[in-house]
Amino acid sequence: MNTAGKTISARTERIRKDLEAMAAFTASPGRGMTRHSFSEEDKKTREYIRARMEEAGLSTYEDAAGSLFGRRAGKRADAPAIMIGSHFDSVKNGGDFDGPAGVVMGLEIARTLHEHGVETEYPLEFAALVEEEGARFGGGLYGSRAMTGRVSREQLDTFKDRDGISAAEAMHSFGFDPDRIGEAVRPKGSLKAFIELHIEQGPILEAEGLDVGIVKTIVGITQQEVEILGRPDHAGTTPMDMRANALLAASETALFLDRAAREAGEGTVGTIGRMEVFPGGANIVPGRVFFTVDIRSVNNEKVTGLVSSLGAFLKEMETKHGVRTSITEKITVAPVHMSEEIVGLFTEEAKKRGYSMRSMQSGAGHDAMIMAGITDVGLVFVPSKGGRSHCPEEWTDYEQIAKGVNVILGAVLSLAGA
Repeated sequence: MNTAGKTISARTERIRKDLEAMAAFTASPGRGMTRHSFSEEDKKTREYIRARMEEAGLSTYEDAAGSLFGRRAGKRADAPAIMIGSHFDSVKNGGDFDGPAGVVMGLEIARTLHEHGVETEYPLEFAALVEEEGARFGGGLYGSRAMTGRVSREQLDTFKDRDGISAAEAMHSFGFDPDRIGEAVRPKGSLKAFIELHIEQGPILEAEGLDVGIVKTIVGITQQEVEILGRPDHAGTTPMDMRANALLAASETALFLDRAAREAGEGTVGTIGRMEVFPGGANIVPGRVFFTVDIRSVNNEKVTGLVSSLGAFLKEMETKHGVRTSITEKITVAPVHMSEEIVGLFTEEAKKRGYSMRSMQSGAGHDAMIMAGITDVGLVFVPSKGGRSHCPEEWTDYEQIAKGVNVILGAVLSLAGA
């Protein structure tokens, strides 16, 4: 990007240093990244991010939901801000790049503007969001949902981790007041744009030898929790035709979801990613099964249709196996289209810098899809080695991340009026 007669760019070495430093803050050393929200690892990571923000001249603060922000003033103090960044939590035993690459993108852009003395008309905010993965409390996309008014005080009591600790309790122990969650809401008009960088988490960019992917659409997502209640009985003395086997009903449901998603087509996917069986004894007929359901499609009718079919199938299981079933919705988001203006700025900057690129659809959910409810959004992908993600083998070359940062840097400077 040409500013005041010179091209400014991200520095790969600083990106590498940040990502390697943040990778040390994990609850599972040697087994990938485990960094859940409102944990000791969360605390250490946000302290590191805050220090880097302040070094870049940003004013830092945390919102009522627990996300961390650094603000850079613009010439127009009352103008809406351009927010850039991503999340810094992780799944259990995940990788070092999913989320943090986007946070570091924000840090590096802040540093680059600071060291070159770049002034902008619009203020900039650099975001490090919490609980995007939903790995601790379920639901996910918590930081962005709080900013868009989609987290209620009641939900903070309902959403609990595996130890039975509610989100409200965890927030309180961490120094946040759950009763003030409404203060995290960003009114429409307060943000000019939200821009995110993320690793692709798929194989396309690497397979095609491309530098960046410019996302045009994010698929619709619904996540549900299902409970099936049967009757725990002795495995040796209870005849097969007199059992209310919750696991049998759950197993048939898993097969149904796989079959129904395939039949739906248009890239629709359905996944049961977590299942727990109770009481869990080798000689006990399963009396209760809990499992998660994740359904995604670029066609929202496919998502809603599959959810309806799942509900009907569970009712069939009640009759067939003598069980009771319940479904709890954790999150539902319709497919989202990125801002055409921001997509155009990404494309223009990539061409200027000679980067190879392609337009893409995102099959993974991101904070950008939630933020689209209150502002224009943009999302840039960088290649994932082997297409791997949510595992210790997750890797993206630092040079590739720097290219994605440069694309966003150019777009931000155009939007911000540098």
